[in-house]
Amino acid sequence: MIQTLTDPTLVSAVLVGIAVFATLFTIFMPLFERGDLNARMKTVALERDEIRARERARMTAEANQRSGSLRHEHNTSVRQLVEKLNLREALVDSNTERKLRTAGLRTQNALNLFLFARFTLPFVFLAAAIFYVFVLESFPDQPLMLRVVGCIGVAYIGFYAPNVYISNRISKRQKSIRNAWPDALDLLLICVESGISIEAAFRRVADEVASQSAPLAEELVLTTAELSYLQERRKAYENLGDRTGLETVKSVCQALIQAERYGTPIAQALRVLAQESRDMRMTEAEKKAAALPPKLTVPMILFFLPVIFGVILGPALIEVFDTF
Repeated sequence: MIQTLTDPTLVSAVLVGIAVFATLFTIFMPLFERGDLNARMKTVALERDEIRARERARMTAEANQRSGSLRHEHNTSVRQLVEKLNLREALVDSNTERKLRTAGLRTQNALNLFLFARFTLPFVFLAAAIFYVFVLESFPDQPLMLRVVGCIGVAYIGFYAPNVYISNRISKRQKSIRNAWPDALDLLLICVESGISIEAAFRRVADEVASQSAPLAEELVLTTAELSYLQERRKAYENLGDRTGLETVKSVCQALIQAERYGTPIAQALRVLAQESRDMRMTEAEKKAAALPPKLTVPMILFFLPVIFGVILGPALIEVFDTF
């Protein structure tokens, strides 16, 4: 069985099969995807209810502390494990919760699952590496120390795999928000100039931009909820900038904060910021277009030129073979 599993022909066939499956999956998967806008908006509604419940719980806790009573909460199994092993102090730093919020994972359960994954995945990856290297004897010619170091490296990869997932999720989310933000600013400017309050403007813009960018719609709805329930409106704008992690969004939030503080009109500032956002989006598109020719050089050499040579030289070679 070990010889069969380590046979180069079998390994090559498995790799080719995986490559074919990945290609077909990449081609046909978009045809079966369904829009998750309704689920996202439902999640936003639940988040708004959680904000309301959290504010009520805070006020109730303050009242209970004055009266000397405490409220207990039921813990899930993952939360119990995280608290029992004290993973928050061991694995959570000042940027962990901020990254999770930027990735759209705002609940406490998401943090617990993230810590649980960072704790368990190294052992899972290490066990898989030990089974592949020592049980199946995949690298019998390599020294023992090199194989041990390789297994430890695989465990190290498992420890940072959740961070890689969060980083990819943040990149996709920020890209969606960045592409839709100029249009959202234009809609916000129209709503503000028409005399609509900023809360109603955020809500209207969220409804209109939801089909283009569901993450941006979520953030705007959450900002609307925070404007209604937080004690300081400035904190709601700062939370919007922190959750997105984009400088363009933070600049707009600063303009809104200044307008709230000094009572200055924000229409002109929004107009300038919207134009800057459109210019930045066009600049990003131009950068991608300029970087396209160098990226196409290697694929053209590997895939296009041999086919062209075959089409051009094929008939000539057939004639030469027929002649001689």
